[in-house]
Amino acid sequence: MLPQIAWKAVLEHDSRFDEAFVYAVASTRVYCRPSCPSRRPDRRRVTFFASPEQAEAAGFRACLRCAPGSLRGTQTEWLVKQVRQYLDAHSDEPATLTDLAALVGMSPFRLQRAFTRVFGFSPKTYQNAKRIQRFRQALERGVGITDASYQAGFGSSSRAWEQASRHMGMTPSAFRSGGKGVVMHYASLRTPVGFLLVAATERGVSSVMLGGSEPLLVAKLKRKYPNALLRRNPKRLLPYRQALARCLNGNPAGAGLTLDVKSTAFQFQTWMALQQIPAGSTRTYREIACIIGRPAASRAVARACATNPLALLIPCHRVVRQDGSLAGYRWGIRRKKALLRLEAARRQHGRPWKGRLNQ
Repeated sequence: MLPQIAWKAVLEHDSRFDEAFVYAVASTRVYCRPSCPSRRPDRRRVTFFASPEQAEAAGFRACLRCAPGSLRGTQTEWLVKQVRQYLDAHSDEPATLTDLAALVGMSPFRLQRAFTRVFGFSPKTYQNAKRIQRFRQALERGVGITDASYQAGFGSSSRAWEQASRHMGMTPSAFRSGGKGVVMHYASLRTPVGFLLVAATERGVSSVMLGGSEPLLVAKLKRKYPNALLRRNPKRLLPYRQALARCLNGNPAGAGLTLDVKSTAFQFQTWMALQQIPAGSTRTYREIACIIGRPAASRAVARACATNPLALLIPCHRVVRQDGSLAGYRWGIRRKKALLRLEAARRQHGRPWKGRLNQ
């Protein structure tokens, strides 16, 4: 955990880091969670520890307000984790927000707000992600679409079709056949880190790749979707290329951008967390794991980054090792280093990239 990131989490009372570290105050000899409601101390008196045990070994005692020494966390955190465990165990069963709230003795409004604060997304979003994961796994085992729909907990195959088309990428039948029957348009643009190829179906962007030339990237796209019909169409993809140009300048892609990618529930959670990293900043794999509520899943986060199909749109280049080193990058470590350097320079000096969009 980098000290500047930890201190920022303390200043913002950021509960997503409660399982990542504790901070101790020299003047009071007390250690707290980052989300503790107590008044923020002087930075010069603060020391960070990876666990309550380390803080106590150094002579500090646990805060009575935020109970950092408790393995369960605060009562509210423990309750929402119970809800998450219930959803994990019953992902094939319907569960309304009212049902979940009654399960732990909370109001629906309070559960919605607490669950979102702790995990970064609502119970409904999490439940849908788990169902889509089960649906995809069933398809990969060769189960038919109707049977896979009910096994995953969807009320009908049409409901599964709608959700899978939105989150998995393509339709379920197209997914199973390597893109058969799918028309995919693509175009490229030159960037400071090489060529960027964007490909999209009628539903949204399916692939964003970086490489040395357009023909090389098109060949990779064909291997990824061997049965899809590929068409070069720069004009049709102009809005997507403009969105990627905004990303190259460290700005959000824009609310109008739609995506058409397949993912597991864990990838979905990880990619959501990656999109919250500000341009010019980095997070470690462990920090991302803590943000999504899986502090022991650093390696799984690294795999989710390595399988990210949307370069720049999902900024996996902003994730580094615990010691600050860059680790790997699907599109080459030199490109990762260059992207971070460009973002840092633009954040500091505000100089936008003004490249041309290839025709």
